[in-house]
Amino acid sequence: MAWWKNFLSLFSFRSSSSRFRELDPAAHTIKSHGAKVAKNHLHDWLILLLLVAIEVILVSIHPFYRYVGKDMMTDLKFPFKDNTVPVWSVPLYAVILPILIFLIIYIRRRDVYDLHHAILGLLFSVLITAIITDAIKNGVGRPRPNFFWRCFPNGTEAYDRTGNVICNGKESDIREGHKSFPSGHTSWSFAGLGFLAFYLSGKMQAFDGKGHVAKLCLVFLPLLGAALVGVSRVNDYWHHWQDVFAGALIGLVVSAFCYLQFFPPPYNDNGWGPYAYFKAQEEFHRSNGNATQPVAIVDVPIEESRPNGNNDIYFEPTPFPNQTYDQMEMGARQ
Repeated sequence: MAWWKNFLSLFSFRSSSSRFRELDPAAHTIKSHGAKVAKNHLHDWLILLLLVAIEVILVSIHPFYRYVGKDMMTDLKFPFKDNTVPVWSVPLYAVILPILIFLIIYIRRRDVYDLHHAILGLLFSVLITAIITDAIKNGVGRPRPNFFWRCFPNGTEAYDRTGNVICNGKESDIREGHKSFPSGHTSWSFAGLGFLAFYLSGKMQAFDGKGHVAKLCLVFLPLLGAALVGVSRVNDYWHHWQDVFAGALIGLVVSAFCYLQFFPPPYNDNGWGPYAYFKAQEEFHRSNGNATQPVAIVDVPIEESRPNGNNDIYFEPTPFPNQTYDQMEMGARQ
């Protein structure tokens, strides 16, 4: 199938548009540029460690113990089941799996900028999502659908003078029972697999206007996996549907913001590569005495005569002379 051949060809840094001028080849491997890239983003990795410390603190503190009266228990008596998706498996499919895909693409393309920024963006996406999720969990303290059996494992109910529960279950189960909103499994899933979906859509040029819907099927596959994790949380009676919906929204929005920090939007003609790749190409041309032809690519409307006699307007990538990458990012135009 033609679309499959096109998909395989996308694993080399090349635009899907036939009107794109070919970029000069310049290898950016871990060996040649890895240390430079890591040094340039040292502060980002330090901030990442700070986020890890914040997440550890949020996980260890007690959530708000919301008032739970006897009348409320009607909706909180669902069975206390084991997780269909274990907690330990979440980092495997939300973090490790996308990184493995990034590595496969790196082996094919040999571009350390793409590999580094994809991994860094993914980690920021997951950690920022985790902090937002756990901060809200602790602040809201919403009881889970199986809270009754966490609070009264022997089935004997007890309430104080105000009508609030007096739990006699394990402290760890009770504490975890007040962390229903939002769903952590779901937010992590959409943060990691959502980032992967954005990444694949850019690499495959899924929005190139050629109508290859099969590309979208591959893009939706990670999102479907994340959605099924959310469904399992409701089916296991660990979350209300609102918890899952909120978790999915948080994870997907954060993943989009983190992706766009390093990559153009997937629908952009340059969406197949990170911003840093084009900057490195510009520097490569300058170092070879070709500063008058920078590789910074922008879309300029060009009028073209078609064989049928119609004059249509299309967009052709044309370099702006003497324009730096930083100027492009700031919106400067000469």
